[in-house]
Amino acid sequence: MGAHISIPMYERTVGQRLAFEGERCTDCGTVVFPPKGACPDCRNDAFETVDLSGEGTIYSYTVLSPGGAPPEFAGQAQAEGRYVVAIVELDEGPRITAQVTDVDPTEVTVGMPVSGRIRRIYEEEGIVRYGFKFVPATE
Repeated sequence: MGAHISIPMYERTVGQRLAFEGERCTDCGTVVFPPKGACPDCRNDAFETVDLSGEGTIYSYTVLSPGGAPPEFAGQAQAEGRYVVAIVELDEGPRITAQVTDVDPTEVTVGMPVSGRIRRIYEEEGIVRYGFKFVPATE
């Protein structure tokens, strides 16, 4: 989801913001997303690229009201009211923080299946920032 990201940092990391592409440690098999540079479990620095499904479940969440939104999300909060930010555990293991959209905040639950989508996150410094948001999974 992310708060302010400078233009150079956004440009360097745009690939991992537009595809569920992670890395698998070649020593212990731990899958990380986004790429970390070193395995959080065994500290190995050798990885292979893996495509992740973008599917997962809500591990934890909170509901933000318009007054609690970071400045870059103030417009969204004003237009839409309360919104959900969750820690999503991807089916492959990594946990990521992202907004959950296309659902009434009162209907979100821990364990709820969700699917990742590329969506507009916010605009800053004349650049529209895109990244992941999650929506309820359809069966």
